[in-house]
Amino acid sequence: MTGEPPLADVSRADVRRVFEENDYVAEEEIVTTTLLALRLGKPLLIEGQPGAGKTELAKVLAAGFGSELVRLQCYEGLAAENTLYEWNYTKQLLAVQAGEAGAGEDEPDSVFDEGFLLERPLLRALRAEGEKPPVLLIDEVDRADEEFEALLLEVLSDFQVSVPELGTVRATVPPVVVITSNRTRGLSDALKRRCLFLHVEPPSFEKEKAILERKVPELDGAVAAEICGMAERLREEPFLKQPGAAETIDWARAVAELRTDGDGPLEREEVETTLGCLLKEVEDVRRVDESLIEELLESAREARGRAEG
Repeated sequence: MTGEPPLADVSRADVRRVFEENDYVAEEEIVTTTLLALRLGKPLLIEGQPGAGKTELAKVLAAGFGSELVRLQCYEGLAAENTLYEWNYTKQLLAVQAGEAGAGEDEPDSVFDEGFLLERPLLRALRAEGEKPPVLLIDEVDRADEEFEALLLEVLSDFQVSVPELGTVRATVPPVVVITSNRTRGLSDALKRRCLFLHVEPPSFEKEKAILERKVPELDGAVAAEICGMAERLREEPFLKQPGAAETIDWARAVAELRTDGDGPLEREEVETTLGCLLKEVEDVRRVDESLIEELLESAREARGRAEG
């Protein structure tokens, strides 16, 4: 490690303020684990279903602390050159050709200097300058393979990497690292040991309603409660893709956009015509038959009663 973490003095109140100012509804477990990751300079590994707010947490930290967000989106077959650096081969070739043609003194001594280097996310995060650490988001790490995990462990161990043509690059300000996983495969024990762990559960009715109040303030509170009640009921179904908080927000925004009666109860037609905002698999949409629609409307009525009572 390269000295004390730059956010070692951050307080619980600071973390809570960052979340609240950026409309991120966080339970005490999220606040505490995030606080410890910042103070200890440890990567934060967040697991949970898609749409649960894992990526958003990294964005909120970057915005809240005024830091640069450096994002590495993982995928199958992710190679080292896509994560660390590449050389601009076209520019190198042109430089060599210009040199052969006698273009002269302004040409670089080597085609392996800074002018030809293409930074990728990991190297960019290590080379970031300034007092505030960048936030390095390694998104959906479970989509990459074990070879990338090994590379990631090497980089995170000392926040440095070797570029053969330039030497060792060390972070002057270690980045805040947030790693997300949808649990499509198991991660190595070595990576888990390196991180603080946080599992994000699907939101409760109360949390989801609080999220909608912040993210969709134009929606009437009783209608927001109805939407949360239906989302809660839908998560009981064995869908291929369970709706997350992100889908509920989209659904609420769609309802708010289309409503002519701002605070009246949700109608059957509204539910049926906007479910595509919540369910993203055709098999899941087909599961929503007349019987389930009735149950959803009943859940909405009960949720409205809870909100108004």
